[in-house]
Amino acid sequence: MHRTLLIPAAALLTLLAGCYAGSDLERAAIGGAIGCAAGEIIEDGNCVAGGAIGAAAGALANDF
Repeated sequence: MHRTLLIPAAALLTLLAGCYAGSDLERAAIGGAIGCAAGEIIEDGNCVAGGAIGAAAGALANDF
């Protein structure tokens, strides 16, 4: 893994650890931010789709 990808990935994993606690709205906001960042990193300029998927996953995270 390239060093330029390793640092953002570590930051995203740190934020993802915060998804366990909190309300559905807080988890959705964190999931949306992580999804947006992942969309920008993986698919250049695909923030909206990644944010929508991340927000949905974050809101439903405690239901499983």
